[in-house]
Amino acid sequence: MKKEKRYLVPNDYMADPAVHVFNGKIYIYPSHDWESGIEENDNGDHFDMKDYHVFSTDDVMHGEIRDHGLVLQVKDIPWAGRQLWDCDVAEKDGKYYMYFPLKDKTDIFRIGVAVSDSPEGPFIPQPDPIRGSYSIDPAILDDGDGRYYMYFGGLWGGQLQRYRDNRALESAAFPADDEPAIPARVVRLGEDMLQFAEEPRPVVILDEDGHPLTAGDSQRRFFEASWMHKYNGRYYFSYSTGDTHRLCYATGDNPYGPFTYQGTILTPVVGWTTHHAIVEYKGKWYLFHHDSVPSGGRTWLRSLKVCELEYDADGRIITIEGED
Repeated sequence: MKKEKRYLVPNDYMADPAVHVFNGKIYIYPSHDWESGIEENDNGDHFDMKDYHVFSTDDVMHGEIRDHGLVLQVKDIPWAGRQLWDCDVAEKDGKYYMYFPLKDKTDIFRIGVAVSDSPEGPFIPQPDPIRGSYSIDPAILDDGDGRYYMYFGGLWGGQLQRYRDNRALESAAFPADDEPAIPARVVRLGEDMLQFAEEPRPVVILDEDGHPLTAGDSQRRFFEASWMHKYNGRYYFSYSTGDTHRLCYATGDNPYGPFTYQGTILTPVVGWTTHHAIVEYKGKWYLFHHDSVPSGGRTWLRSLKVCELEYDADGRIITIEGED
């Protein structure tokens, strides 16, 4: 479906949007792309992000987008190695918690937490990453009942293939094409929002016959970029298929799943893949995402976009064309 789309930060490269409504405004927490000069490879070393900005607006499609400036940098994080990738932010009891993936000093991705008294930041990092955390792309669901859940994980450079049952493997292992795909993870956060309350669990996505999607089903299986939202009481788990460049979604009746595959949210954009956020604001739903059109297709220099998202009468998301 063809949609009006808006580039939100035309004077800088921002990507991987996490978006929430706090205090009646839209807040956007993106990755900050820049030209690091690192050669492109399948591990994503060329995505060498080193800081975060925060943006806000009260008019998604036409209003001013305010840049609140730098809110967290690699150099401020005690356990830092390199690469601040896709973050998310949650609010609890007037505190704001930023969850971010970062390679530690041994080049292993962990998930850290930084805390602020304001959604605009700045965010002050905890001295150590979350115990038992690994991989990338944390996304937080505030389920409205006092419980908060983190969805995380990403393949290839995201290192998820290095783990089974929350334990590191001797070496990375990918399943055969006819075996179940490597799943994202979900974990409930503790009361203090700083640690996991339990062991992470697999986010199982089922096909129309109730079987887990297979590793060879690259048009539909999970790769990275988890997001979770609720619509009419249903849980919508959405994600990127990575090397096949789609945003897809699956639905379920509780935050742990399993989730049944439903379809494509966004067809491929210009650039290698896309991250996203889905949020309701002032009675409309929006898809925040990114592409590499302004940079001439350089996939490590991406630009934030937004468009309206719609559902049909059965609650299915109406597919949006990525290259419009």
